[in-house]
Amino acid sequence: MSLLLGPMKQHLDGHKGLTDHNEILALKDAKRVYIPLINGQSTNVEVLVKEGDRVYVGTKVAQRNDSSIVPLFSSVSGKVVGQETFLHAILKPVAHLVIENDFKYETKAPFKPLDYTKASEAELIDFTMNAGIVGCGGAGFPTYVKYKFAKDVHTILINGVECEPYITADYRIMNEKGKEMVIGIKAMMKMAKAPKAIIAIKASHPELIATVKKEIEGHSDISVFPVPDVYPMGWERTVVFQVFKKRYDKLPGEVGVVVNNVTTAIALGTALETGMPITEKIVTVSGDGVKEPHNVMVPVGVRVSELVAKCGGYASEDVLLCAGGPMMGKTLTNDQFVITPYSNAITVLITRPIDKVACLRCGRCSDNCPSSLQPVRINQFEETKNYEMLKRLAVNDCIECGMCSYICPSKIDVTEGIRRAKRLVQTRAAAEVKK
Repeated sequence: MSLLLGPMKQHLDGHKGLTDHNEILALKDAKRVYIPLINGQSTNVEVLVKEGDRVYVGTKVAQRNDSSIVPLFSSVSGKVVGQETFLHAILKPVAHLVIENDFKYETKAPFKPLDYTKASEAELIDFTMNAGIVGCGGAGFPTYVKYKFAKDVHTILINGVECEPYITADYRIMNEKGKEMVIGIKAMMKMAKAPKAIIAIKASHPELIATVKKEIEGHSDISVFPVPDVYPMGWERTVVFQVFKKRYDKLPGEVGVVVNNVTTAIALGTALETGMPITEKIVTVSGDGVKEPHNVMVPVGVRVSELVAKCGGYASEDVLLCAGGPMMGKTLTNDQFVITPYSNAITVLITRPIDKVACLRCGRCSDNCPSSLQPVRINQFEETKNYEMLKRLAVNDCIECGMCSYICPSKIDVTEGIRRAKRLVQTRAAAEVKK
């Protein structure tokens, strides 16, 4: 940790105007969808259908069964035609269940709607588990787990900050699904036995704040908290400190808070109202590398190439394609990976030459690190493969927010060096366990 902390955050040019008010496109003409047989990093997934089976929108087709239970659902009606293995957004090959779309979009709700006002805490937690609700901000963590082990919670903090550049999916869905948002929040409060909820939204979005305040009228236990337009305000630790002025060691529950992304709350509210899981997502397709940036409503399992085509195609032959935003997203080498229940954005940027120079030892990466790390020293010890020093520098505390690379005047990709350091530490630690 730095002895003298700098600002630990920066205002970034958000480029939100590319997609925050234009039309939300609907993509319904994908001939096939590919349901990834993975949740988080777990591939311990049982397939519940076989080749040739007919499925509907909402049919449970697979389920993760290990430390967590996460069902997976079909996003179209049609026929199961087999499995294919190809690159996933986690940068690893993953098996996908392939469903041929019949374009009828016949729906069969896999579970009954549930009135949160009448359901018990345990019933709501079981419902959240069986509905397959996961963190929709990009992590995909099973939501029910947070509430199953919640204790002494005083506030549900709904993260509507969306601090990464370009991404406006949360912004748009908050405007579209206010009723479902409130239902989901109230259910979360009941599951955690929390007396109140706070919705964190950037102060630079006064129209959205007004819309949300109108939606929560009559719910005195839900309020809006405007936060500064800085990055990474959407990170759990940053937003918890901004709202409560408290820090914690590992989890927000240590200070009596459960944090959920606003789209997760909306997904839960929708499931409670309709009996339908997450079968489609609003995904922001933006950046200067795509001709017509838009938010796109798309079934889970559609290839990214089809979203880019829906947005007019690529603006250049040489682009960087990110699963997520430009700061924390992962860059992939092709556009054949698919949209998951926790996808929120595809960022396409024109590749430009970078004039990198030697490190100036200016310390700006340390000053601006939200995790209070020393990125330049981590990079140095990664180059020499100094495992013990990397552990001492707490490399695994890095959230890979990209701030160090963004702020570096030498244009060094500091974040990538830290990723290599994390892999080194994890590999060495695993080898020591085996001894």
